[in-house]
Amino acid sequence: MGETRLLLKHANVPGIRHYDAYREHDGYKSVEKAFTMTPEEILEEVKVSGLRGRGGAGFPTGMKWSFLAKPEGVPRHLVVNADESEPGTFKDRYLMEFIPHLLLEGMIVSSYCLGSNASYIYIRGEYAWVAEILEEAITEAKAAGWLGKDIKGSGFDCEIYVQRGGGAYICGEETALLESLEGKRGNPRIKPPFPAVKGAWGRPTVVNNVESIAAVVPIIMMTGAEYAKIGVGRSTGTKLISACGNINKPGVYEIDMTQTVEEFIYSDEFCGGIPNGKKLKACIPGGSSVPILPANLLLTTATGQPRLMNYESLADGGFATGTMMGSGGFIVLDEDQDVVYHTYTLARFYRHESCGQCSPCREGTGWMEKILKRIDEGNGKMSDIDLLWDIQRKIEGNTICPLGDAAAWPVAAAIRHFRDEFEWHVLNPEECLTRNYGLAHYADPLEIKEQAN
Repeated sequence: MGETRLLLKHANVPGIRHYDAYREHDGYKSVEKAFTMTPEEILEEVKVSGLRGRGGAGFPTGMKWSFLAKPEGVPRHLVVNADESEPGTFKDRYLMEFIPHLLLEGMIVSSYCLGSNASYIYIRGEYAWVAEILEEAITEAKAAGWLGKDIKGSGFDCEIYVQRGGGAYICGEETALLESLEGKRGNPRIKPPFPAVKGAWGRPTVVNNVESIAAVVPIIMMTGAEYAKIGVGRSTGTKLISACGNINKPGVYEIDMTQTVEEFIYSDEFCGGIPNGKKLKACIPGGSSVPILPANLLLTTATGQPRLMNYESLADGGFATGTMMGSGGFIVLDEDQDVVYHTYTLARFYRHESCGQCSPCREGTGWMEKILKRIDEGNGKMSDIDLLWDIQRKIEGNTICPLGDAAAWPVAAAIRHFRDEFEWHVLNPEECLTRNYGLAHYADPLEIKEQAN
């Protein structure tokens, strides 16, 4: 089964980055259609489509939009989260870099639905060249009459602004993003109030991921009901996957979420298998913050069913034997990879990116980094493994924003599924400096062992 392309349908068309080529390939037709509909009708189409947030949380987009407060005389805003700081995730960058008008088109339709006359793209600071591409596309769209006052005689006014972030992972969290957008330090806000009631500059605001807003274009063109027929169950439509790691064909793929994980990794249509005939050891399927799974739980669920590339199947078994779709950052590890070292690398990242506002995250991420470094360098103790488990438990669920969870989950999953590798590092302090633990039994069928949270 090959790719099902809705968002990337015209990705390989020469010059598609620019307005003329984009317009020639049905560009902005969804805006024309949207202007023949009421905002309520557009909202209903998005609800019927079953579109879920593509930034990681997977919350129903139409439901999120319906929460937007509409007080009389108060402006409302749409803010697109283009921060994309999750390690292993780069599909939003691909969309913005190569098909920027698709995002703008989705924003215009969404802004019309939400009543936002001033909408914003908050883009990761390191994506400086992408910000320039977006600004050029905005200039082209405005020159063609798709932005500004009374767009195409519709009576709807809309401007889109690009705001560059300072390069902080924490600003991928929607309330920290809004703080940064307002020119403040990017610290998460306590909720409630939620952005839908009090967001940017205290006004009702919807914050959505780049891919989520881009998906509004095919939803309007093909109707929500037709979009919902793609995929399976509550995992409707297509999903962009950023595939990287030990695979032959890294890149961005658009799937309809009916593929099996095994097909996605080994099919020539997608990742093309693992280089040099190596075996699959593990995978982080949704970006660095989601739980890592060993091969024997990645390709099949604990009950023996083929694992599919969708929200429900990846989560099957909970964190004991499952993981999450997340942002779709699909990181494959072959038999030579060292799970202890990779877990340490992730812990170092989250310690660096913690804003420091909550003490469990501020202190706990630093402790986890130090202990993992100790184990990785052959200076660990057996008690360190249980100490790590205890620390991550006390971080998870005890912070204002999900960064604490994002730091805790990789450590918990690594210990849950690869504890013998941690123990080997402790018992073989000199050998662990010169070679990796190897594949061990991670690809073999296992009896699932329960571990308390």
